[in-house]
Amino acid sequence: MDERPNEYEEANDRATEMKSMTECLKFLHGKGFTEQFKIEHKVLKSVSEEVEYRPDEVTALNFYRFEGNSDPEDTSILYAIETVDGRKGTLVDAYGVYANPEVDEFVKEMEIHKK
Repeated sequence: MDERPNEYEEANDRATEMKSMTECLKFLHGKGFTEQFKIEHKVLKSVSEEVEYRPDEVTALNFYRFEGNSDPEDTSILYAIETVDGRKGTLVDAYGVYANPEVDEFVKEMEIHKK
């Protein structure tokens, strides 16, 4: 495993101003994570192009959890993903009991760099 510091970890520092999904998406977009991904039929798909990836073809360089202001159960998770062909983008899902089972299954099979 790569022992170099993960440059995207700075977004998880509680001292940063990344308090919302919007701020985090803006930060990641500035780092080149411009694709939007979705999970459909057990593959990761680009929303804008006809490309698909299996779990072994993508890596989550980091992930970020967010809680709703009024309801602690209103949570979401944002994955910063890089594909084998160099595409960078994001995948968003609910977190916990509201998570999409198909996304959850895919994420369990892909490589995730730990914080």
